[in-house]
Amino acid sequence: MMKRFLRPINLPATADWGVLILRVGISLCMLTHGLPKLTKLVNGNFAFADPIGIGEVPSLVMAVLTEVLCSLFLILGLASRAVLIPLIFTMVVALFIVHAADPFDVKEHALLFLIPYVTLYLTGPGKFSLDKKLF
Repeated sequence: MMKRFLRPINLPATADWGVLILRVGISLCMLTHGLPKLTKLVNGNFAFADPIGIGEVPSLVMAVLTEVLCSLFLILGLASRAVLIPLIFTMVVALFIVHAADPFDVKEHALLFLIPYVTLYLTGPGKFSLDKKLF
């Protein structure tokens, strides 16, 4: 059953274009959040939230790797489902832990990233991806 669930889906050409636009668009949006964190890390400013109890520095490093590196991989469509896992995890943490006590209009930001990430995980990266060319 699980093997069938993870099998690539054959989409019509228009759907492949839609998946490409979604994949690149959401990744570019996430980069606007990750690049300031990367700058902060490079400048030696390690003050950061510790929502899952692993420490500020590891939390910042994981956020940077996820929001920058995983987003770049997703733009290319390289190891797409693998890089979507930390992106989904990060948005779940933001939604249910970091912003748990916040009103919906604050939580909504994480939810608006989470929905396309889950969608891309389910559809795969589409025909216009390095995953498709390599595998």
